[in-house]
Amino acid sequence: MSKTDTTKTTVRTGDPPPLGETDWARLNAMTDDETLAAAISDPDAQPLSAEELATMRRVSPVKLLRQRLGMTQSEFAEAFLLPIGTLRDWEQGRSAPDAPARALLRAIERDPDTMRRLLGHAA
Repeated sequence: MSKTDTTKTTVRTGDPPPLGETDWARLNAMTDDETLAAAISDPDAQPLSAEELATMRRVSPVKLLRQRLGMTQSEFAEAFLLPIGTLRDWEQGRSAPDAPARALLRAIERDPDTMRRLLGHAA
């Protein structure tokens, strides 16, 4: 990161949310209009325009799945018998999973522990 006053926080699945100065009770009590007005009044956190949103890249569903499981690329590839290069290509949008790979990913998403166990015995 280029900003010296910014801290990157990584939260893994199952970890408690990071502690901070956010008054969640106050935020939850605000209406949508009040929340929008508060966001607009913060010069460091302006909402993106429709044009800015259109230029943003979506995060790969494969990457979201891996992150939701709290796994690195290496761990995910090894656990589910995938070539790491293929996983990287899927996550970076250079290629897309074919039909059998999509079925595997769907099964992993629905029950990762069972898939890990089943594929572990196949190795």
